[in-house]
Amino acid sequence: MSLRNKITLIGHTGKEVEVMTFENGTLKATVSLATSDHYTNAKGEKVEETQWHNLIAFGKTAEILQKYSPKGKELAVEGKLTYRSYDDKDGVKRFITEIRVEEILLLGGK
Repeated sequence: MSLRNKITLIGHTGKEVEVMTFENGTLKATVSLATSDHYTNAKGEKVEETQWHNLIAFGKTAEILQKYSPKGKELAVEGKLTYRSYDDKDGVKRFITEIRVEEILLLGGK
């Protein structure tokens, strides 16, 4: 894997994994991942910020996500950042940012 486009995230899945099978038998799994950051603001209050990321995985990685990653599961993922666009049903161009997962580490007890 190239260091030019590499991302590592640790977070919790936000929903059940959705799996799609292509005609050639390849699996594609999608799930959202929440990552949280904590900081103290100017008033001395502790603030938590959560970011949501769209994960996609193919093949064996998709199988692992499907079998072992229920909603709320803590994961460490490594992959690359991808962008794509499509036209919705009203003809409006939509843009999506996704993490294409290449490695998964199952964490936590859930």
